[in-house]
Amino acid sequence: MMNIPVLKFTSCMAENAEATCRAIVAWLGRRLALRAEFVDGIPWEEREALLDAGRIHVCWICGLPYAWKADAANAAVEPCAVPVMRGARYADRPVYFSDVVVHRASTYSSFADLRGAAWAYNEPRSHSGHNVVRHHLATLGHRSGYFGRVVESGAHQRSLRMIADGEIDASAIDSTVLEAELARRPELARDVKVIATLGPSPMPPWVMLKSLPQDLRDDLRAALLYMHRDAQGAAILASWRIARFVAAADADYDPLRQMANAAADVRLAP
Repeated sequence: MMNIPVLKFTSCMAENAEATCRAIVAWLGRRLALRAEFVDGIPWEEREALLDAGRIHVCWICGLPYAWKADAANAAVEPCAVPVMRGARYADRPVYFSDVVVHRASTYSSFADLRGAAWAYNEPRSHSGHNVVRHHLATLGHRSGYFGRVVESGAHQRSLRMIADGEIDASAIDSTVLEAELARRPELARDVKVIATLGPSPMPPWVMLKSLPQDLRDDLRAALLYMHRDAQGAAILASWRIARFVAAADADYDPLRQMANAAADVRLAP
């Protein structure tokens, strides 16, 4: 099928999805009878660099960086498949939300209350924690100075800890990450609450190198689309509240491109 000794996968998503990603990759290896390796143990920035260098073949990545890569000259990646999450709010669609989270003891009850608050975002290339917030401020007519203090936390889970510890007032958290974290650490619900929701936004895709043989790309996509029909595969997906994978197209991420363009001059910091 291929002349690649080991097909390498990774994730640039939250740490609490790692175990599920590793299990998905192992399942794919068995399903397709190939050597599949999940690359972990290094920061997500290094994983993305390996993808860009062609040393990672398949990656789960935020939709906005995917769109930037796809729009580059000689784009090296294409969508493989995209998860559909369990839960009524997702309405069986490949979407997610950005939940605006504050400390449960705070008096904040809406996004409007957060003017002048201390805000954390996970990282500047994130749609869920940064781009969608900038776009929301643009729709409100605020181009800068909305929050009183802004810090980069490095990760959604770190932002949640900072809220729980009282280091910052609020942050926009990927809804899938928040749900997984609350399932893993139920005690967190005593410390945080959601006061607003931004979205929906297109769900982050699994992408693959265009340089992979066409038959392999077809097989990878077909296997992911089938996974929920397999008892073991369905159980793996359910471990991170994924219902199934569906096909993804580049045009699905046009809303993120449009939001980024509309918010190009918006700054979270004063």
